[in-house]
Amino acid sequence: MTTKRILRIGLLTTIAMAVFTLQAAAVSNNMRIIGKANPPIGHYEFCKTSASECRPAAADAGPTALTEAAWKTMLDVNFTVNSSIEPLTDQEIYGVEERWAYPTTAGDCEDFALLKRRMLIAKGFSASDLLLTVVLQPSGEGHAVLTVRTDRGDFVLDNMRNKVMLWSDTEYTYLKRQSSDDPGRWVKLQDGRAVAVGSVSQ
Repeated sequence: MTTKRILRIGLLTTIAMAVFTLQAAAVSNNMRIIGKANPPIGHYEFCKTSASECRPAAADAGPTALTEAAWKTMLDVNFTVNSSIEPLTDQEIYGVEERWAYPTTAGDCEDFALLKRRMLIAKGFSASDLLLTVVLQPSGEGHAVLTVRTDRGDFVLDNMRNKVMLWSDTEYTYLKRQSSDDPGRWVKLQDGRAVAVGSVSQ
């Protein structure tokens, strides 16, 4: 084998490894969908009273391009909602255990996520990239956040922090989220950082 051929093979191997590394990084930046899931009961009831919010508006065009302008908009919306809505439970606001609704002055985690989703849609984001997501906190308590699908990964807008983070950089275990094809349907997630796969009924 000539030196030139050896160098060529070495170059091709290097390129192949670089492509594989980029693909692996891309996979780790996006949540893995492993099947269908039942919607949370709160979202199911929300869809019954706000049917237009739960119908597909258009075909999924794929993750949004994470431009500097898009990033600034995500940060601004997350901060604006977090700073203007008081965190209270549904029991404190409505006297019921679970109710998903758009907040005006107060709301729980799902309400924060709903409002952020509506504001980002109004600012030009595709609804198929704005997905309500159910997670578990380290304490085991359920929580809801808004996932924004981008070409650089899935980012989380959370009422517990003003910083917008890549999903894999958070401390949550991801269970399920809205389908990008149909906001009225939900899909089960596999948290690639852990072996366990979970789902919740509410």
